[in-house]
Amino acid sequence: MLTDVIKAKNYLFSLGIHGEIPMGSERMEMRKRQMSVQQESAAVVTAPAQQDQAAPANQRGSNACCFCWCCCCSCSWNEDREDRSLHGSYDAKTEGNGDCEDSPKPTLEEVRTWGQSFDKLMACPVGRNAFRQFLRTEFSEENMLFWLACEEFSMESNNSAIEEKARLIYEDYVSILSPKEVSLDSHVREVINKNMLEPTCHTFDDAQLQIYTLMQRDSYPRYMNSQVYKNLLNSLSEQSPES
Repeated sequence: MLTDVIKAKNYLFSLGIHGEIPMGSERMEMRKRQMSVQQESAAVVTAPAQQDQAAPANQRGSNACCFCWCCCCSCSWNEDREDRSLHGSYDAKTEGNGDCEDSPKPTLEEVRTWGQSFDKLMACPVGRNAFRQFLRTEFSEENMLFWLACEEFSMESNNSAIEEKARLIYEDYVSILSPKEVSLDSHVREVINKNMLEPTCHTFDDAQLQIYTLMQRDSYPRYMNSQVYKNLLNSLSEQSPES
């Protein structure tokens, strides 16, 4: 019995409790303090373990699932949606990201050359903006935005920038979940998906050419025959000293 009392006193002393062994209500109070100390100790031990378990869920690396570029995979898109809202989409960095009407007015000679070929229209910055405004009325402005993004992307030489820009272009214009998805055939999509494993400045070359051809054959003839182009040409003709 004496040995038990000594052990109890030593235990209480280790807990910072001095004096005689408490009885009755004092014993209950001591027990509460012991439980409180044990709970606090347990909380200190379990907290880092919980943090370590939660860390992998919060940390998103370039794992195979989130970096897969298959058209049916939505992992990357869903997880990057918040990042995209913070950093903006790729078209925010492309030519003429503001209102097309803010672009300089074209000259009569420029407008006339637009009618000669689609290549001459696309080679003229003012012509691209005018054509883009027309595409907006046809709800196909994403074709021009995609072409401009690819044009800028093809001139990138920094490897880390290439990977990031390729991801943005893919999510903005190639992903089937994007509201600005461009019309690409299955073969071109397959090529892009393979290229996205190791992106280069030529990752979207086939897709850019396909969209360029689509605009040339489909939208360009309608623009040339539109009242918008005819009015612009007539307006500049009336203002020209030659008239």
